[in-house]
This record gives sequence, C-alpha cells and structure tokens, in this order.
Amino acid sequence: MNEPEYLTRAKSWLDSEYDEDTRKEVMHLLTGDQKDLEDRFYRMLEFGTGGLRGIMGTGTNRMNKYTVSFATQGLAEYIIQVFPEGRRSVVISYDSRHNSRDFAMTAARVLLSNGIRVFVFDNIRPTPELSFAIRYLKCSAGIMITASHNPKEYNGYKVFWEDGAQIIAPHDRLIIEQVRGITSPLQVKYNEELYPEPVGEEIDNAYLRSILSMMPTPQAAIARQDLAIVYTPLHGTGVRLIPEALRRMGVTRLYNVPAQDLVDGDFPTVVSPNPEETAAMKMALERAEEVGAGIVLASDPDADRVGLAVRDDRGSLVLLNGNQTASILTSYILSRRKEQGRLNVKSQYCVKTIVTTELITAICAKFGVKLYNVLTGFKYIEATVRANEGKATFICGGEESYGFNIGEFVRDKDAVVTCAMIADCAAWLASKGQTIYGYLQEIYAEFGYHAERLLSLKREGKDGVEAIRSMMQEFRSNPPKDLAGSPVVRVVDYLEAEKTGLPSSDVLQFFAEDGTVVSVRPSGTEPKIKFYFGARGEGADARLNTLCALYGAL
Repeated sequence: MNEPEYLTRAKSWLDSEYDEDTRKEVMHLLTGDQKDLEDRFYRMLEFGTGGLRGIMGTGTNRMNKYTVSFATQGLAEYIIQVFPEGRRSVVISYDSRHNSRDFAMTAARVLLSNGIRVFVFDNIRPTPELSFAIRYLKCSAGIMITASHNPKEYNGYKVFWEDGAQIIAPHDRLIIEQVRGITSPLQVKYNEELYPEPVGEEIDNAYLRSILSMMPTPQAAIARQDLAIVYTPLHGTGVRLIPEALRRMGVTRLYNVPAQDLVDGDFPTVVSPNPEETAAMKMALERAEEVGAGIVLASDPDADRVGLAVRDDRGSLVLLNGNQTASILTSYILSRRKEQGRLNVKSQYCVKTIVTTELITAICAKFGVKLYNVLTGFKYIEATVRANEGKATFICGGEESYGFNIGEFVRDKDAVVTCAMIADCAAWLASKGQTIYGYLQEIYAEFGYHAERLLSLKREGKDGVEAIRSMMQEFRSNPPKDLAGSPVVRVVDYLEAEKTGLPSSDVLQFFAEDGTVVSVRPSGTEPKIKFYFGARGEGADARLNTLCALYGAL
C-alpha cells in the first residue's frame, strides 16, 4: 500500500539539503500528531496571484526560509526572462512580524545569486512605500514581506511589478509556473555572503513630499484648526511615517498610544492587529477619551489599511467602516477639486470594487466623474490605473476592507496618504463649523442611507479548503430565491468572464428587487469564505441583521 503523499513529502525534508534544525523538527513531527503533519505537508504553500501567505513553521505548506527561497528563485527566473541584463533590479521591504527581516534577506540573497541587483530597506517600512520605491528606483519588481492584518502566526510575501502595483495577468500566471518548478533547495541559487544595497531616508522624504503635494488644504490652515488626533500603528510599520506625515501637514495635537508604538510581531496588546475589528481599536479609543481627541486613526502592520473613529453629534466616539470612510473621502476630494477648479470629468476617474458600497457610485454620478467597478482586490484598482496611464488621471479609489488610495504616486492601498487626507478633510470641515460625522449624515441625506456588513466564516486546514469549495458549488447550484424577503432578480457569476467583462473570479452576487445585495467569495489571503451584505433606505439595518443571522448559521 502506498504511503500518503504528505508523508512522502515530509520525509523528503530529511534529506541533507535541508539544515540540521529543520531535519530535527521534521523527525519530531513524524512521530507526533499526524493531522498536524498532514496540514504542514499536504501541499506546497500556494504561490497565488499576489504571492505567498501562511502560518510560519516547518513544512511545504508553511512560511519558512525554504518556501521563501523557492518562490524567489522562480521569480528570479521570470525576471531574467523578461528584462535584459542591466535592467534587472528588485527592492524589498518588510513589516514588524517575526522572521520578516530574515525572509527579506533570504529573498535578497537568492536574487543576488541570480545576478539581479537588490535594494532592501534599512528597517520596517509600509507596503505603500515599497510600491512608491519601485518606481522611484526604476526597479523591475518589488517584494513586501508581510501578512498584512493576519494574526501573529502568519507571514507573507507580496510581489509587485515595475509599475509599482501587485502582479496581475499575464505576469502572475507566468511567475506561478516558474515557482511551481522549484521544489528542492538544490534548485535554488543562494550565497550567504552576498549583501543587498540599503535604502531608507531618501525614499521616506520623497514619498512624504509626494503625499503632501496632494493635500488641498495648506499647512497653516490645518494648524489653525487645532485638530486633536490619536493615532496607533498597532505595533506595525505605520509608526515610522504616519505621525511624521501628519506633523508635516500642520497637525500639532497628535497623540500616540505608547504601548502600541512598540514594534513587536507578537502584537501584544491586541488579539488581531486588524483595524477592521473593534477590539483592535480599544486602546486608541480609550486614549482619545483621556486626551479629548475627536479623531482616532489606526493602521494595520504593513500600513495599507486605516481604521477611523470620530465623534458623533452627541460627542461619543463611533467607529466608521471602510465603506463609510471611502464615501466620505471620495465626496470630499471631488468637492474640493471642483471648488478649486481642478476637476476635469473628461480625463479624470475613480475606481471601486464590486463589493464596495454603491454610495460611491451615486457620489461620482453627481459630479459626472467616470467610475470603474472592478474585482475585489486593490491590484484590480491599480490595473485600471495602469490601463489608463497617459490617457486619463486617477483621482481616488477604495474597497470596503478599509483600503483607499489617492493619486498615482503609489499603486496600492495606502494608509499614509489616507490618514493625511482624513486630517485634511477634518480641518476643512472644522473651518466651516462641521465634523466628519456630520458630513457623513449630509451625504446620507443627499443620496439615501446605505448600510453594509461583512460576515467571514473561518474554515481552516485541508478540510476547510474543501468545505469552502463545496459551499461555493452549492450557491451556484442553488442560489437563494430571496434576500431578507425581497425576491432575487439577478445573479452574477464572475467565473463567467465573457458575461461580466471582468477577469474570471470565484465570486457570486445576488441582487434583490429592493436593492439588497449579497456577494460571496473565498478569501484570497485567509482560510475564510466572505459574505458582503448591502442594503439601502428604511429598514436597511434590520435586513442586514436578518442576512447575517441566516448566513452565519452555515
């Protein structure tokens, strides 16, 4: 009887090309919990369309120096195919997670051993700065070592192309083909004695200058408003640049959360370093009450997402979701551009994803601005920017998962520029006796109340992969007949690219007669299936409660 494939794969890690510590760990695993062994070795950690992400540890299905080196060797071989000698260079950044610096140096040495020039940041830096640095240094590609907002056990490896955006077709598919061919350390070129070129302060300053150049309100005007803002990096990379950006703008009353300024991959003050979660914002909200601040900002470990809290009309701090923040900023930016005579509807545009609030659609329609609706994932927003380069100008764009970007300097979601624009917006509103919360209510009054909710069901391990696949298959075979009592009138399956006009993607959307919508998709970065609910008008929140209860019971 043949032994299971995962066992054969695990035993191959006992070969001499793996270091002694790794071999000892595998020997221990072979005599331990077979379920754990299977999960670590039942597959190669998948190099998906953006790179790698997984739990750190020993095994083919884990983030470790071997899986990182295999991925980098495949990337190196593709870069050598595409770019001529003399034009091959990569810049690498990393976040505050455990092993991030080590993974960055492993990737750097593999690239250097393949004859590719490499720059590595001298310390932790945000993902959006890595995007900026690719174009600033005229690199072929970039690598960001991060697992974004995932729990502390995770790390990841994002690949960006020469335009500063995450890889898309055809590069993603072709890089994946190269990576799949690397299955042993013997195939990896690696020289421990090679060192990359360090970069840091020069790029910091260029990046910050670019951000500040997009702010519509002068520094002195912001300073006059005496805004009180609490900011927390949640132990991540934002600590290096977001406070500096706000101070350079003119924010004088900026308060930190000292315990969360600590750069620590254990994220000791939170269960999960995700500003989408209320628990992660708790200490910052308490700090705001202590100092009397009216705005709370938080960024995730790689500083590409922003959590926001503001005071309502009764003076209480309330958390805004990603849809609300994106709607406020889109309305604000378009309003200021029009006010300053900088809005050209013939050559400027905005972008959102298909699961992001339709409130943005209404706002753009009011100003006559073209809005692109793209697949979930910021790389699709930036693919639109690339497709329009030289023909039209990107104003701003966002997604419900707390990601937003402004302008074309960075080609990814950017917490640094988003925090800066929130402060700019708050100062402009304060000069008119208004608040961010009041501004949101004005938007609702004009376009109607819109409510959105996200439900994520976690399904971990090999069985979880199968469970999620089975759920998607069931929804395709038996779509819902109604959504909270309103008949379903349209079903969109994004696997059918010829019908949607978008790249094929494992996403389903159900539209009801009353405007309620449910979108369902497997997460591309976590072991989850995600449900996005949207409703508008009277009773919207009640309909969302019904849907959350129904789908949460699956």
